[in-house]
Amino acid sequence: MSTQEKYLNPFTDFGFKKLFGTEVNKDLLIHFLNSVLPDNVTISTLTYLKNEHVGHSAMDRKVIYDLYCENEKGEKFIVELQKARQKYFKERTIFYSTFPIQEQSKQGDWDFGLNAVYSVSILNFLIDDNSYAAKQKKRGEKASVKTIAKLMNIDTKEIFYDKLTYVQIHIPLFNKKESELETFEDKWFYVIQNLQRFQNRPEALQERIFDKLFKTAELAKFDKKQRMAYEDSLKYYRDIRNVENTAEERGKEEGKIEGKKERTIEIAKQALAEGASVNFVCKITKLSIQEVENIANSLKE
Repeated sequence: MSTQEKYLNPFTDFGFKKLFGTEVNKDLLIHFLNSVLPDNVTISTLTYLKNEHVGHSAMDRKVIYDLYCENEKGEKFIVELQKARQKYFKERTIFYSTFPIQEQSKQGDWDFGLNAVYSVSILNFLIDDNSYAAKQKKRGEKASVKTIAKLMNIDTKEIFYDKLTYVQIHIPLFNKKESELETFEDKWFYVIQNLQRFQNRPEALQERIFDKLFKTAELAKFDKKQRMAYEDSLKYYRDIRNVENTAEERGKEEGKIEGKKERTIEIAKQALAEGASVNFVCKITKLSIQEVENIANSLKE
């Protein structure tokens, strides 16, 4: 393999499905979900369901979930891993969560009784700059790695509907060191964030459930077909990250340019307001005559 990593990258499609999306490793998914879901949710068994939902119309056909499962109570779980920021991510998540609700409908006399639906998103980014976690970070507060959302009555602050839950895990915000890991939730976040960087199994991850995880993730045990599939998946992941990083850097540069432009315009306005000539303002700001004349006209309005 071209990679020098000892363990797979769980943010690749291959890696995520290898760890959590197979019958033989179903116990890993159950343990992970029991660690991150609200305390009142406990999963004993899971059944993988068809992760391609064929809707009733052309508009909602072929909705693909990463993992789609059902527990012994008939509760549904959508588990997704997202590598890079997406536009309308929240809307997309809500849209996806409607299908497990709709498919519970029954023909004939039905009282609309529904089983709970849980949408769990493992994110390698912050949803957007207006998210709760992003605002915490801007205020210099400790940002929440995991956020849980439900439908709420905005006046009473009480839960309006308790059977639809969105769990979002922002892996980039997790910053605990190995010595600071306390709960299984901490340990799962630490593993997901750092698995591909480990050369040896950390001392803090000695529980039996992690025995299986590290054995499953060890690249040296892959056969040729698995290695090729993983390499393809890793390349795709790296391409996405490169595109995202390039766009981020371009945005920063454009922001700097825009900031300089705004400052230059403010200087021009101040100089013109103090009686400076158009030619003089052009000379000190490097703006064109037309730009300075437009600024001067705006001051007269």
